[in-house]
Amino acid sequence: MSFLVLLLVLLLEKFSAVRALVQRDAGWLELLRRCESSERMAGSAWWPLVLLVLLPALVLWLLLGVLESVAYGWLALPLHLLVMLYGLGRGDVLVALGPFRDAWRREDAEAAYLAAQRDLGIDVEEGSELLPEAQAYLVWQAYQGFFSVIFWYALLGPVPVLLYRLLALTCEHATGTALREQALQLRHALDWLPARCLAATLGLVGHFEAVSRVLLEHLLNWGIGARELLASASRAAADVPLLASAQTGVASLDSLWQLLVRAAIAWYVIFAVWTILI
Repeated sequence: MSFLVLLLVLLLEKFSAVRALVQRDAGWLELLRRCESSERMAGSAWWPLVLLVLLPALVLWLLLGVLESVAYGWLALPLHLLVMLYGLGRGDVLVALGPFRDAWRREDAEAAYLAAQRDLGIDVEEGSELLPEAQAYLVWQAYQGFFSVIFWYALLGPVPVLLYRLLALTCEHATGTALREQALQLRHALDWLPARCLAATLGLVGHFEAVSRVLLEHLLNWGIGARELLASASRAAADVPLLASAQTGVASLDSLWQLLVRAAIAWYVIFAVWTILI
């Protein structure tokens, strides 16, 4: 059933608007604000995480246990789909990159900087850092919004998918330093394995030798973040420059996106073969 869910999620995400209907975070974000303003939870980062992340995952686990025990587990299929759709990333990375791409193509440095700051959350001091940051943004959003989600679902089911997305939302929206830092540490642990699997896949569908050098240097390095690792691996796999002219810079973004598409196809093929073999 897992591979069927992955196929259905892909179809629903591409050809329907159901993802926008499922991804309603307002209630959860309001609970986050209440936890951060609560005097009882102000002294600890763990209690908000238990309430905001672990408790919903526990409820999901118990509900799945009930549904999967009847009708050969088919009653759990809609719940799997809902969790997977909720677990996908927010927004559309290509739409977000659109204004930056247009400004970069026109060689309008000021407009490109403003678009990157407004739409991508990129704020750099040097103009030479703008394109590398946009490249890293593209790869990171594709990873945290898609690859990490399907990795954990294929490996352990929907519960870690919900855990990952709620941790990501906590990292993005928490205002308290202690809570945010604790969420970042937990997310770093969840990112460690899938980020390296994706980096290895990028080598298989891109320039293997260049990516292998990056992986050999950082494979067991716990300190390097998933974003930094994937940015280096993707640039090596697609052989894109850090500094580029207008057309070359836009082409580098296109090359990275095509590389990610090939990696996604490779993952689906691997999951299909895995499903057949087990």
